[in-house]
Amino acid sequence: MFAVMDARRLDRELIDYLFVLHDHVHGELKSMLRELELTDAQAGALWRLTGEPPMTARRLAEVLNCDASTATSMIDRLERQGLVSREPHPTDRRAKIVRLTLEGCTLRDRVIRHAVERSPFARLDEESRRRLHALLRQASTHDQEAS
Repeated sequence: MFAVMDARRLDRELIDYLFVLHDHVHGELKSMLRELELTDAQAGALWRLTGEPPMTARRLAEVLNCDASTATSMIDRLERQGLVSREPHPTDRRAKIVRLTLEGCTLRDRVIRHAVERSPFARLDEESRRRLHALLRQASTHDQEAS
């Protein structure tokens, strides 16, 4: 009986900690994004457009969990800001590859640096971060493996 209660408490506390971490990281990012005049979705796009593998607008929409027209509008805005460019897809004439421009890469790196410096993980030593990374990776890929 006690083991079940302890397991339930552990699970609840893990979720509580995830919310605390999410709120902290999201709050820090929101503050910076306001200064940069970027939305959460635009920052998410910059974060995910790392270049490998190249991403189409449709794939970006899937990754961001939004419909294709929303992703296209966001890409249009990012393109007007000089942060992304569209290139022809090498094998599909109907599709375009979305890539970060040099300015987009610079901005993305700035956002990442800001997030890392203010991250609650920054106070952990490298070995602790590596263990946490492995656990988070295992937990986050569980749903992907089950489907």
